[in-house]
Amino acid sequence: MKREEIQKLFIGEHVGEVLFDELLSKHTSWRIGGPADVFILPTEQKHLVRIMQLTHQHSIPWYVIGKGSNLLVRDGGWRGVVIKLADNYSDLNVSGDRLTAQGGRSFVSAAHHAIRNGLSGLEFATGIPGTVGGAVMMNAGAHGGEVKDVLIDCNVLTPEGDVQHLTHAELKFDYRYSALKDQPMLVLDASFQLGKGDAQEMSERVRTWAKRRQTTQPLSMPSCGSVFRNPEGTHSGHLVEAAGLKGTRIGGAQISELHGNFIVNVGGATAADVIALITLVQHTIAEKYGHDLHPEVRIVGDDSIGG
Repeated sequence: MKREEIQKLFIGEHVGEVLFDELLSKHTSWRIGGPADVFILPTEQKHLVRIMQLTHQHSIPWYVIGKGSNLLVRDGGWRGVVIKLADNYSDLNVSGDRLTAQGGRSFVSAAHHAIRNGLSGLEFATGIPGTVGGAVMMNAGAHGGEVKDVLIDCNVLTPEGDVQHLTHAELKFDYRYSALKDQPMLVLDASFQLGKGDAQEMSERVRTWAKRRQTTQPLSMPSCGSVFRNPEGTHSGHLVEAAGLKGTRIGGAQISELHGNFIVNVGGATAADVIALITLVQHTIAEKYGHDLHPEVRIVGDDSIGG
């Protein structure tokens, strides 16, 4: 379908706030990305069901974003529908030692909520700037903890608009991987099994981690977080630094001088700039050290807007 036909399809539909030709650079932490034909901010599950039904019936490509922190959208944007699940879909509740959050809930926020309630297990998430849904999809982790360590189950929406319940085993977790990476589904909510902890001790620990991030990561500049997965037995950032690539710049994109596994937008960067830097790093590290670096960031969209 042409852009105008896709947009016309959503006029008058009760699916939440609907925007046309919305620049995705407004919704990614890299501040990069072309326009989406249709951009939707649903607030209820019935909105999501209807969106999935329409995209399925008319074979319209769709993509879900949260905080846009592990995402590079190409300069042509997205031909089809982009669904944003962030603060607009972020309810959370705690029952005993079990925390359940909607897919758009900030993972950092969920972790701090747990800490305030004396629940331990999500402290690692206080430095992961994405949503619960995104964290489950990629088995996000830090400081020795991962989603798979605490996740019980989740509810997802299929491309046909059907709700499915997935157990921990069905998600087939691995390093920075879950089955949702290969199956296009939308995380409605996820539940985590936590333990009792000392709120003050946990708070002090995450403050220590935060101070370290401030001195080792370019938190004040637009980035996606870590660009590459770590090869077995080493760290991508260390390899980039050893190769003398820190500070290398293409257009408005630069490998951070603070951390080798961060690419920052120093002003006016395009997706093409970032992809060129990613390719340069991959070729250099493979040639110098024999390691194949695989992007952790998801790269989506079209190179040009087209019709």
